[in-house]
Amino acid sequence: MREQGEKGGDAQLQTPPSPLSTKQSLRENMTNPSIPLRLLALSLLLSVLPVLRAQTDPYAAYIERYKTLAVQQMYKYGIPASITLSQGLLESGAGKSLLAAKANNHFGIKAGPSWTGPVMLKDDDAVGEKFRVYPNVLASYEDHSLFLSRGRRYASLFALERDDYKGWAHGLKSAGYATNPRYAHLLIGLIERYGLHRYDHFSRHAASALVTNESSAAPSALVSTSAAERRVYRCNKRFYVVALPGDTYASIGKWAGKSERRLRRYNEVPRRAALSPGDVVYLEKKRKKAARVLKHTYHTVRPGDSLHAISQRYGMRVETIYKNNGIPLGGPIAVGQKLRIR
Repeated sequence: MREQGEKGGDAQLQTPPSPLSTKQSLRENMTNPSIPLRLLALSLLLSVLPVLRAQTDPYAAYIERYKTLAVQQMYKYGIPASITLSQGLLESGAGKSLLAAKANNHFGIKAGPSWTGPVMLKDDDAVGEKFRVYPNVLASYEDHSLFLSRGRRYASLFALERDDYKGWAHGLKSAGYATNPRYAHLLIGLIERYGLHRYDHFSRHAASALVTNESSAAPSALVSTSAAERRVYRCNKRFYVVALPGDTYASIGKWAGKSERRLRRYNEVPRRAALSPGDVVYLEKKRKKAARVLKHTYHTVRPGDSLHAISQRYGMRVETIYKNNGIPLGGPIAVGQKLRIR
């Protein structure tokens, strides 16, 4: 997990005054000559400050947006909603971190050997570590619940009471979820500062009545949906899709609003080259070089590899691989050969 410092301000959790009541109070006070106008103006300003603060505090906004997901996950898997929300806040910086913004990864979960989905490279405890990429935030919350509920080292936590957020926080730290020695205290601080423990007592009915913006939010930069539920991924700052059975460059181009000719040029393929299911198709021109975190990285050629397939994997142009390795254009490669990526 990423070690990340606590962010965010001390938001006031209170119900803002209704505009009607504020106007009525102001109208009544303005007719009272004993109250100075300056005092009335100050009173009005103080009445709207809590509203403005809630709108500008990203932590309060995050809670409002994802509280429903957290409560739903609590009833599905038994993880306190306060713990899920506080971890999401801390690990994602209230949804503002690079992983959250580019990979929909709100819990800093890395891509271990069992992960078969797309990944994002990011420096963490080591250079260029692999983190899981999700199609949307819901998938990140679901995977976080599965990560905890299926992990043996977290099994003892599920014997705790659902409202024992302090026990959960210290248990997560003891089980090695994060390396920050203050991790448990950071979670508890967020829970108590924003009153997140109240969501641990929400009933199923109350959870379904909560309003969230997630279901109506615009699609993420990493996911788009068509009739085929096509997902859009990102590699080396370039968007791509994975070909489905029956796909052609023409059909993907029509879906993406780009010409077949342009897609072929982006992906460096000849005019009559056909697509196979699982092929990577970039939706914009690939970058000349691989990602900077891959500096001094080598790719070992495996059976079936081609320079084009390798270039697609790293989101870079084929000519750069030729140049990096001193191979003449069109020259052959051999299984076991180590190719410098950057």
